[in-house]
Amino acid sequence: MLNINNLTYRIQGRELFEDASVVLPTGSKTGFVGKNGTGKTTLFHLLQGHISADAGNVELNKKARIGAVAQEAPAGNESVLEVVMAADKERTALMAEAETATDPDRISEIYTRLADIDAYSAEARASSILKGSGFEQDRQNAPTHELSGGWRMRVALAGVLFSQPDLLLLDEPTNYLDLEGTLWLEKYLATYPYTVFMISHDRDLLNKSVNSIIHLEHKKLTFYKGNYDTFENTRRMQMELNNKGREKALDQWRICRSSLIASRPRQARPSRPSRA
Repeated sequence: MLNINNLTYRIQGRELFEDASVVLPTGSKTGFVGKNGTGKTTLFHLLQGHISADAGNVELNKKARIGAVAQEAPAGNESVLEVVMAADKERTALMAEAETATDPDRISEIYTRLADIDAYSAEARASSILKGSGFEQDRQNAPTHELSGGWRMRVALAGVLFSQPDLLLLDEPTNYLDLEGTLWLEKYLATYPYTVFMISHDRDLLNKSVNSIIHLEHKKLTFYKGNYDTFENTRRMQMELNNKGREKALDQWRICRSSLIASRPRQARPSRPSRA
């Protein structure tokens, strides 16, 4: 799905990535972790083409659709349900074209594609996602301008989940949700049919929803198989082995140094001149 090759990126003279490389397999559910301020959100902007790398490149499947949560859902007269359904741009465009198309072959293509993407169950699927995000039926039919900013962010999240992109980018998605919504999201992402790449500090979410971790550290990207606990255990063992290796090398250096000192011939001390 995604190949990052020798990526280097600087912002205001500060280097966030230096010859960083990693492969994100198709269909993986991957958590993206690292210290705050190291460049995780910046990498998402690079993947979406909002900014350009200083060196290296990002290779994506050419046919892949990338989806990320919008800054906020619109605050208009459209209902919450209508806004979420409109997030699937292909379905929306096909439905509109179906109303005006006159060529029989094109009409056939449109309805075949609508069937392929399960367009006619769209309302039920969108409603189910909204319910999981905390919207009961009456709120789903309410206009979005009645919602607060936090609830509109839930609409934006529901929209990108409904559109089912081939590569779903999520940046701290549980920030918008309560506990019930978070538990629903855990289950939804675990069974999501395509690739997920998610920044999160929520340990439970990363343990229950992902099967791999990409770690950003020292301007490099490292891929680990398994959930967050597996990643932590693997990394701790690697660090212990590295520490033992350094200690062993230091012990060998001390032994060699002692042997060299011991093997040096002792120089005779110069005799003091006799007193007259």
